[in-house]
Amino acid sequence: MTELGAPKTYKLYSGGAFIRSESGRVYPVAGVDGGTVRVAQASRKDLRDAVVKARAAQSGWGAATPYLRGQILYRIAEMLDGRRDQFVAELENGGVDTYDAAVEVDDAVDTWVYWAGWTDKLTQVLGGVNPVAGPFLNVSTPEPTGVVGVIAPAERPLAGLSALLAPVLCGGNTAVVLASEASPFAPLTFGEVLATSDVPAGVANLLVGPVAELAPWLADHHDVDALDISGVVDAELATDLTVRSADNLKRVARTDGVRSPRTAGEFLEIKTVWHPARL
Repeated sequence: MTELGAPKTYKLYSGGAFIRSESGRVYPVAGVDGGTVRVAQASRKDLRDAVVKARAAQSGWGAATPYLRGQILYRIAEMLDGRRDQFVAELENGGVDTYDAAVEVDDAVDTWVYWAGWTDKLTQVLGGVNPVAGPFLNVSTPEPTGVVGVIAPAERPLAGLSALLAPVLCGGNTAVVLASEASPFAPLTFGEVLATSDVPAGVANLLVGPVAELAPWLADHHDVDALDISGVVDAELATDLTVRSADNLKRVARTDGVRSPRTAGEFLEIKTVWHPARL
């Protein structure tokens, strides 16, 4: 966990760049080798900055063809698989045994491959031509919700993050992710995969910090359109986030990373168009 005798500081990934917290805060995480690793701790300003970057990137990502999004998500899977040994080591240093770490990395790769295949199929499954009484053609199509806040689980920090982030990106949304504070090594290193997989800057932003401190600001932020609170284990905090989100009609879901097109559908809006039809 060191390089040339200098201790590594794990940085946040925001706007396509690896940054330290604007507050300068870091927190120590003990590795299994007995060493202590410094991790940048995100502040509320870091979170707000990430939302700005996610919003700026959303129009381009949402307008990209589903085929292109699928190719990029598949590239994420390829890059992750190509660095499999590194991610197994990152998970091991966080306390995961070798077998479980290998299984988790493989599961994360499979997750990205799965969602890469769904990018050009969501419209057919979630949209369609609707029967109506009258001389009209009625067609529904899914569109991205916008910026989605994702609170990833502390357990299985890489696979859990992938299971929540991939369906959000699959549908054309951008994301601000609060990754596992207790096991940040693999999630923050995953930023390196995003940075080298043709994912446009700002589409996926990875932060770590106390969920109880940062998540309410995601819920309060009026430029965040939806929240996935699957990683929130405190029932009182989950209720608080839901109540706060009502202020701007923010959609709140607990998808638990289920592999189903309906999971992506939680972060899609359905646009329905009526057109006169000749009898």
